[in-house]
Amino acid sequence: MKLSFKPVWFDSLGAKSSCVFVKTSDVSILIDPGIAIMQPSFPASEEEKIRWLTKGEREIIKASKRADVIVVSHYHYDHYFPDNMEVYGGKILLAKNPNSYINDSQRKRAEYFYSNLYSYFGGITLENVLAKPETKEYPNPIKELPIASSKDFGEYNKRRKQLLKKGFKWFKNRAKKWNSTPRIPEMVFKDLKVFFADGKEFRFGDTKIEFTRPLFHGIEFSRVGWVFATVIERGDEKLIHSSDLNGPIIEDYAEWIIKENPNVLILDGPMTYMLGYLLNKTNLKRTIDNAVKIVKEIDAEVIIYDHHLPREVHFKEHTKEVWETAEKLNKNLLTAAEFLGKKPKVTECKK
Repeated sequence: MKLSFKPVWFDSLGAKSSCVFVKTSDVSILIDPGIAIMQPSFPASEEEKIRWLTKGEREIIKASKRADVIVVSHYHYDHYFPDNMEVYGGKILLAKNPNSYINDSQRKRAEYFYSNLYSYFGGITLENVLAKPETKEYPNPIKELPIASSKDFGEYNKRRKQLLKKGFKWFKNRAKKWNSTPRIPEMVFKDLKVFFADGKEFRFGDTKIEFTRPLFHGIEFSRVGWVFATVIERGDEKLIHSSDLNGPIIEDYAEWIIKENPNVLILDGPMTYMLGYLLNKTNLKRTIDNAVKIVKEIDAEVIIYDHHLPREVHFKEHTKEVWETAEKLNKNLLTAAEFLGKKPKVTECKK
C-alpha cells in the first residue's frame, strides 16, 4: 500500500481519543494526539479508567516520536496535548485556526496552548506576538448546507426553525468577537512549524493532506464549536478522519464523505451515552440514516466507527441499522478495538 494507518488510541480502548497514525512513503502523520478519562457513567472502576488513560497517553507519545506532521482538528483535550510540548518537537503542526469558527472555551484553551508552544520553542510570550484583528464577513453557514436545509423533519420542522434562528443569532455574536479579538499568529521556529490548516491543502512529495472548511461539531450551530476533517491522499488511496461530526448528524457532511469515497474512513459516531440530554431522538435518527447511507455507498476497505460511540454498553443496539447494513453488504465496519483484534472495553467491564 502507498498509504497505511493504525489506530493509536480510541474510545473503544477505554479512554476518550480519536488518535490515528498514518504513513505514506513520503510522510508520517499523527492525527489528534490527545486523550481524556472516561465519564463517570462509564461502567468501569476509577482505577481501570486511570490505567487506560495512562496507557493511552504512553501509546500516543510513542507514536508522536515517529511522526513528521501532527494534526489537531480542534481544542478539546481528547484531541491534543496542551502541556506536553515534547510531543510537538521537530514537527510540522497543522492545526485548527484558533482565531475564527471557535467558541470561547476552545479559544481560551488555544491561547494557553500557543502560549506554551511559543514559549517552549521560541522563548517568546504570546502577548508579544498577537496580531491585530482581521475584519471579515461571516455568511450564514446554513447556506452551505443545502441538503440539511431542505430536509423535511415533519413535526420537528417548527422547533428546528426556531433553533436555527436562535443559532444564527449566536453565530453573529461569535463573528463580532472574532473580528475584535487579537489574532494568534502562525509561527516558524527551529524545531516547530505552526500552520492553521482550515480549508487548506499541503503536499509532502506525492502525498496530499487536505483539510475541510470549519464544520459544526455535531448539530447546526452547535455551541461546542467547530472542527475540520482531514483527507490524506496518495495516488489512488485515500483516508478520511472525520474528527467530531457526531455521526455525522448533518446530511451534507455525509454526502461529502460519499463523494470523496475514501479507501479508509475513520468515522466518529453519535454520543449515545448522552441520549435524552445533548442528543435527541430526531438527531440520533439523522446520524443513523447518514451512517447507513455512507456504508452503502462508499467502497472503503475498512470503516473505523468509534469515537463518542463506545462510551456506553448498548452503543451497537442504538446504532444497529448501521452494523446490520455493513454485515448485509459485507462491509468491514469495526471499532478501533475490533480492528486491533480486541473487544471494546465498554462491553467487557462492569462498574
